[in-house]
Amino acid sequence: MVAAQALWQLPWVRSDVTCLRKIPAISRLSSSTCSCSGDSSALTSAHKESSQPPLTTFSRRILLYYTFTTAFASHVAFNELALAKPAFRYKEYFDNFDGYTFKYPRNWIQVRGANADIFFRDPINLDENVSVDITSPSSSKFNSIKDLGPPEAAGEKVLRQYLTEFMSTRLGVRRESNILSTSSRVADDGKMYYDIQVNVKSFANSNEMAVMPQDRIPQLEWDRRYLSVLGVENNCLYELRLQTPEKIFAQEENDLRQVMDSFRVVKVSD
Repeated sequence: MVAAQALWQLPWVRSDVTCLRKIPAISRLSSSTCSCSGDSSALTSAHKESSQPPLTTFSRRILLYYTFTTAFASHVAFNELALAKPAFRYKEYFDNFDGYTFKYPRNWIQVRGANADIFFRDPINLDENVSVDITSPSSSKFNSIKDLGPPEAAGEKVLRQYLTEFMSTRLGVRRESNILSTSSRVADDGKMYYDIQVNVKSFANSNEMAVMPQDRIPQLEWDRRYLSVLGVENNCLYELRLQTPEKIFAQEENDLRQVMDSFRVVKVSD
């Protein structure tokens, strides 16, 4: 609409539209001239008159005007649609049996058999996923998140757990890891949660069976950011895990933070 109003302000557009409105009058004039004149010279004159170059030029300009207007309006509408954000970007998952809830990107899909209580993955970028792990109250009982110690101590435990899971029997595989941040916060449910971020890199030799050391060149396999949220309820330790490639973490950080902040542990009735 704005584009059409802007185009209307152009003088040549207004003049062309004015000419367009005069087309019926021109047609009637040519028609009456042909009907009341019986000689061939008048008919020839009318025919020449109706096919003058100005009318051909006028038709081309009108055609170009409407073609340009339609294309421009379609381009503006498409851009506005592309820039518009969906009203609901997240879905909520609630497990009333185990006692936790969180939000996840609505286009992620659930994957079963992933050795977690629940697991969702980005169907396009398979390295992005979220899962929840819960300790068994029969093996260890937690009364508070502080049973893990301060956030820094909890971060060390989380990192050791990741490295244990990533152990490999392949020759020449090496992991590099570090804790990026640890913090605690009290959510709107009045409970304390620990937020932990770690980075893990995996390197492997390009030719692990090579005899000479110079032929075994270590190459980066993957570089990932792991984000964990820890909470305690029902005598269990709950851990929300998020995984994303380090190279896209910056552009995905806001969405990942939304997921982390949404995690809640819920009391389950006996």
